[in-house]
Amino acid sequence: MKQAVTHYPCYINGEWLKSSTRESIEVENPASNQVFATVTACNIEDVQYALETSEKAQLSWGLLPAQTRANYIYAIVDRLKLEREHFAKLLVMEQGKTWPEALGEVDDTVRYLIYSAEAGRRIQGAVFPSENPEERLTIYKVPYGVTVALCAFNYPLALIGRKLGPALVTGNSIVLKPHELTPVTASEFCRLVHDAGVPKGIVNMVSTKSAKAASLLVESPITKLISLTGSTNAGRAMYRAAADNITGMILELGGKAPFIVCHDADIDKAVEAAAISRYANCGQVCICNEMVMVDEKVADEFTDKLIKRVKEIRVGNPFDSNVQMGPNVSKLGLERVDGLVKENITQGAELVLGGGRPDGKEFEKGNWYEPTILTNVKNGQATTKNELFAPVLPIIKVSGFEEAMSMNNEREEGLSAYLYTNDYRIHEKAIDSLQVGTIFINRGIVGYIQGYHSGHKTSGLGGEDGIYGIDEYLQKRTIYMDYSK
Repeated sequence: MKQAVTHYPCYINGEWLKSSTRESIEVENPASNQVFATVTACNIEDVQYALETSEKAQLSWGLLPAQTRANYIYAIVDRLKLEREHFAKLLVMEQGKTWPEALGEVDDTVRYLIYSAEAGRRIQGAVFPSENPEERLTIYKVPYGVTVALCAFNYPLALIGRKLGPALVTGNSIVLKPHELTPVTASEFCRLVHDAGVPKGIVNMVSTKSAKAASLLVESPITKLISLTGSTNAGRAMYRAAADNITGMILELGGKAPFIVCHDADIDKAVEAAAISRYANCGQVCICNEMVMVDEKVADEFTDKLIKRVKEIRVGNPFDSNVQMGPNVSKLGLERVDGLVKENITQGAELVLGGGRPDGKEFEKGNWYEPTILTNVKNGQATTKNELFAPVLPIIKVSGFEEAMSMNNEREEGLSAYLYTNDYRIHEKAIDSLQVGTIFINRGIVGYIQGYHSGHKTSGLGGEDGIYGIDEYLQKRTIYMDYSK
């Protein structure tokens, strides 16, 4: 039976774009590769219109009290809560995450938005003493203007909440561009924005197949701030494209997080964390465990227990609440990773688990890959050299923490790292010297709303979440005022 295909339009200046005169983007369900939806593909004129209307609307939006802006965000939240399961269903269908993970993403989006709305009462400037009598020196925080939010495919809804909430509460307007693999959720989210009565032009959403149209979002002088979640190569391209206008940047880019296990670690606790932080969301989390670096003294014990634990991961229909891992969203990305696995085997790595499509009729179509483990891997080989973003885990034996830290610090990326040891001296050394934006010490993967998510080196610029993340969406304006007669 042929599956029904639903069309979702883009949203500009409070209106839904007509699809009859425009191309469409086909959206596949990664579990079956069946097209289940189409989304309007904006042309370059549409993108220009989105930028212009966003700029016009922001002028009055930025003058509203922050709490008034926050109330609009609360109104969006109220509607999202009522449609929790609807949005979770969309996430499963377009991204492939499991039903529990999808529900969790909706809940995370709610938390992102609420935190931002609450921050409306906490935007702070500063007053400093002047050097003259009857004079004031004050520093205000003001919005940038038009913010362009470029969202990755791994969290289509949460990344909207993570970017839109801070942008709106601080007085910016926003143009959302979802990834072409996952634009459905963004379109539906804009329906909530519309129903919440957010003024026209404050939130615009464009999806496109045109490279020129996409480039305009970054190159336009109207754009004053860009928030990107994507690969390091994408970040470099954005940086170059926005250089002429000296556009503000928040870049959360690629990572290659090491999972360092020292000889004194709680092995059972480390194994559980290593499994969850690698195979969550089919390995498609920027701060995922990308490679284990385990002390050779405990490597065999750790590896044996990890293989046993990973064998328990149930792969299958993501709508089944008993399933722990669904398909990968990107067919091309999975093919790339499968090539890296095969290359690493030719380099001497041993495939001890997985390494291909699961057996069974339900896996004949779709972007499926077994939970995979490679041992006897050396630093610099195929699966350690490249970010995987898939359910593949290489294991490297090291002589201790110093060697693991050296391997990590030699890399160009610096997003996150995991460290399991009970030696407080190593804890302190890692905090001082491990060149990453986030360190999980005896802790599995997590991301609290009040934390700060940022990368070092080529893993990013600026960051998101918490009070520091809110501050990224504000510029400082210094006032010297003489009130003498």
